[in-house]
Amino acid sequence: MNIQTKAVHSGDRKQPQKQIPVATPVHFAASWVCSDQAEQDRIFAAEEKGFAYSRYHNPTNEALEELITSLENGAGALACASGMAALQHSLMAALLDRRRKVLCARDVYGATIKLLMDVLGPFGVETTFVDTGDLAAVERAMEEEKPGVLLLETISNPLLRVSDLPALAALCRKQGTALVVDNTFASPLLVRPLEMGAHIVVHSSTKYLGGHGDTLGGLIVSDEEHLEAVRRLSRIVGPVMGPMECFLTMRGIKTFPLRVERQCRNAQGLAAWLRQQPGVERVYYPDDPQHPDAEVVSRLLPDGLFGGMVSFELKNAQSKEGAFEFLDRLKLIVKATSLGDVHTMVLYPWISSHRDVSPKQKQRMGIRENLIRLSVGIEALDDLVADVAQALA
Repeated sequence: MNIQTKAVHSGDRKQPQKQIPVATPVHFAASWVCSDQAEQDRIFAAEEKGFAYSRYHNPTNEALEELITSLENGAGALACASGMAALQHSLMAALLDRRRKVLCARDVYGATIKLLMDVLGPFGVETTFVDTGDLAAVERAMEEEKPGVLLLETISNPLLRVSDLPALAALCRKQGTALVVDNTFASPLLVRPLEMGAHIVVHSSTKYLGGHGDTLGGLIVSDEEHLEAVRRLSRIVGPVMGPMECFLTMRGIKTFPLRVERQCRNAQGLAAWLRQQPGVERVYYPDDPQHPDAEVVSRLLPDGLFGGMVSFELKNAQSKEGAFEFLDRLKLIVKATSLGDVHTMVLYPWISSHRDVSPKQKQRMGIRENLIRLSVGIEALDDLVADVAQALA
């Protein structure tokens, strides 16, 4: 079944009653009454499928989990309260029976770095950073560090690097390392990391999957090997998404293939236009033949679908103040912290997504004070071009 069809149908209309609701209902109950204590005993022991307490299972959550499992072609899923909660939970599950050491891509979201260093670090998890675009460097680091987890983003935030997932998965299998991939920027429409050898995939469902800026959430999709650990930990830790957020996320996912296709087309058009502007120093977009990962992009991303994110550097705004002037002149594009919504959004990584990353590390990552990140929406491309043009003037 094609992903567009899965997005519309998976998860819905599976309740056992005679009359089945067309859309999955929102189940607000915290707990369920069983027919007898023996049944409740079997449910708690996972010997029988059923519902007892929403920290364990909820019908609305289960429908969303079935949907995202179908989209990513995984063994099972867990719906979490935020993308960061999903990422932390994934790392904990992957490290349960492995060395408490993470090898992390150099090019990742700033909060991911903070999670590794400031949250997991004090609990004994060591982190080393590596350029995952350099396979030889990754192989050396894996042999030296013997990490329990290799963590990376499918398309990196904010410079849109694309790592060779099949090659990295092969290195992980060789070392017994779990490959955890944040697939938020790509979405399952562009890349499905589990098909390429990843063990656990994470999404901030707030972004492209929800798509409308009205719900917060995170999703974990696991292979068979790690699913029991993901689910068992969740019954103890309780990072689960609320049922209303699950309902809204499911509703958003039904149109995500249409939205992301349009966002990719708009982003490609806007990137092409930006490359011709005298006020723009450099454009970052994966369709560029000069992209550092162009060969990997040609293998991993579908033809014509390069993602909805565009980053670029302003030529005459080498400081924070210069970037502010450009941003404040934008009229249509929404100046807010997020991405993947139907409306185009702009973010200044220096003060937001990578605010807490040290200047030295920003320099190593290639993040400069004149860098702007756009999450391109579904509006008419001409209107987006006009807004950026007047802000650049």
